[in-house]
Amino acid sequence: MRKSFRAGAVVMLAAAAMLTAGCSGNSGTDSGGSASDPNQKVELTYWAWAPNLDKVVEVWNEKNPNIHVTVNKQDGGDPAVTKLLTAVKAGSGAPDLIQAEYQKIPTLVAADALADLSGTEANETKGHFPEGVWDSVTLGGDALYAIPQDTGPMVFYYRADIFEKLGLSVPTTWDEYAQAAKAVHAADPKAYLGTFSSNDAGWFTGMAQQAGASWWGVDGDAWNVNIDQDPTQKVAEYWGGLVEEGTIDNKPMYTPEWNTALNTGKQVGWLSAAWGPGVLSGNAGATAGKWKVAPMPQWDASKPSTGNWGGSSTAVTTQSKNADAAAKFATWLNTDPEAVQALVKETGIYPADNEGAKSALTAAPEFFSNQPDFYDVVGGAAQNVGSFTYGPNVNVAFNAYNDEFAKAAQAKKKSAFQEAVKSM
Repeated sequence: MRKSFRAGAVVMLAAAAMLTAGCSGNSGTDSGGSASDPNQKVELTYWAWAPNLDKVVEVWNEKNPNIHVTVNKQDGGDPAVTKLLTAVKAGSGAPDLIQAEYQKIPTLVAADALADLSGTEANETKGHFPEGVWDSVTLGGDALYAIPQDTGPMVFYYRADIFEKLGLSVPTTWDEYAQAAKAVHAADPKAYLGTFSSNDAGWFTGMAQQAGASWWGVDGDAWNVNIDQDPTQKVAEYWGGLVEEGTIDNKPMYTPEWNTALNTGKQVGWLSAAWGPGVLSGNAGATAGKWKVAPMPQWDASKPSTGNWGGSSTAVTTQSKNADAAAKFATWLNTDPEAVQALVKETGIYPADNEGAKSALTAAPEFFSNQPDFYDVVGGAAQNVGSFTYGPNVNVAFNAYNDEFAKAAQAKKKSAFQEAVKSM
């Protein structure tokens, strides 16, 4: 599928340059990008939803009295994006910086809401981040639309005590995962190694990403859509087959039923992301010390890969009159060791910064105190996140996923999963 760009509303990502028709945003390379007098005080506003982020910003403000940042707490996800797009369209009211989820960046770029930071010091931070994460903020081009903040490399959480009881080895390939799923269900017809969640498009996106999918791309001056391709079909066929066989569950995650299964040992494994310990400790606290983490099973064990589920960045808006100062703050926030340490402590994120993650996360989460190398496993997975390009209509695709895969999960037919991909 090929979808042409609209002048003034989208960008030529292949050229990595914003269309300038009808817009007046400043970039870091503009003469008005920052105050010329280094002693002149700059006031920046930062829209974000991460908890306690204001405490991290206090560290910056104490050390940088001439660039003062005020955090304006927002509702996360779509509400913040909608609010920003409204302000950009109105030509006023937008902040200098915004916390932007990776999948929302193309939407914001297409609306000319994010400044290109490639001419600022932010462009020197590439070496701090895994390649796949960096691609998420450059959209595969030379422009830089944000600095990565946190990331959600996917891993495999499993009940180590149940695996030991059943004599199971941790699966390293998807074939082994299928065999382990059959063994778990055979030992207890009410137990499952996992579930196919039809209301978590981000989860399925990460699965497809691991298999080598990139659902959007750029062809000249147009977007192309590559959802119905071999990698995604392979993932759909695999999970549809397990659901059809009945060896994994077909119920959504984050339901009371799912929480009960986690607590009672009926949900024996969970393919999730680096932030999983918070969910497990909150929903199944009594099972602490019984879980372990391992890399995701692989399609090709000789070429380890993983997907990303979640994560956000710090972007500078096109309406900022102090883009250089904003870029300087964003760079500090996401790469300075003290800042990253504060982010981990105050907001609970898994930082995208490679060295920051190593230095800030030296002890396993309390829930995984039985596995001292927890963050070594997660850190290894973070380096293997595959590149994935999002498009400007992610919500449309995710809504289609929810609709089509809900029907497929209920049908419990592998063919229905394959058709669901085509419908997306």
